[in-house]
Amino acid sequence: MTDHKTGTHEEWLAARLDLLAAEKALTRQSDEVARQRQELPWVRVEKEYRFETDKGTASLEDLFDGRSQLLVYHFMFGPDYKAGCPSCSAIADGFDGSVVHLAHHDVTLCAVSRAPLAKLRTYKERMGWSFPWASSYGSDFNHDFGVAHTEEEWRSGAVTYNYRENRDFRLPPGEQGTRLAEFAATVGTDWDTYRREGPGMSAFVREDGVVYHTYSTYERGLDGLWAMYQWLDRAPLGRNETGLWWHRHDEYDNDE
Repeated sequence: MTDHKTGTHEEWLAARLDLLAAEKALTRQSDEVARQRQELPWVRVEKEYRFETDKGTASLEDLFDGRSQLLVYHFMFGPDYKAGCPSCSAIADGFDGSVVHLAHHDVTLCAVSRAPLAKLRTYKERMGWSFPWASSYGSDFNHDFGVAHTEEEWRSGAVTYNYRENRDFRLPPGEQGTRLAEFAATVGTDWDTYRREGPGMSAFVREDGVVYHTYSTYERGLDGLWAMYQWLDRAPLGRNETGLWWHRHDEYDNDE
């Protein structure tokens, strides 16, 4: 017998209408936040970045692929990783279906990682993905846009991520620390190496031959891009999480 509150259809409908009012308010707030996001000042990108892509060496402007807008997903795949981050992989599972629609709306979606292109190609083939994925190996791009940190930064404690200073990214004691160490092991490395990368996304626009940075977000700011969580938020039990429950899509048992 369920412990959850039960009721009649009439009781459900009354509660649903209350929720509908809250959902509509949230939608209006989301529209307002989107408006504020689009009104951020554009910052000209002065530095010359170089990437390796399936089409050869490319500049940041080349990643636009002829369009005026570029959305970059900062995929956690460091040079010393042996595989991509499982969380980034779960997010990226939703990219292929969106790429074609965005392209026909003058927007290019591209992932960028610090791992060499050969590693990205091998992992991309394993995952069965086709979206554009560029390597920024040897470039300052990830560091400049807040998703990569050096050993020296970690030693000094001066690590800025998500617009705030983070001074303690050590493994916490107990079960949580064990889980995080196990998560780092899923990419074939240790925690100290794993934590040098961070997830995020950045937006750019190209106008009159000039590239501008318009927006970046990190951490929970990526929730809206993680399609499975949008579904879970509408499932009867919600996210219902007890630890790191997800895996790469080819690592689940066949009966799940």
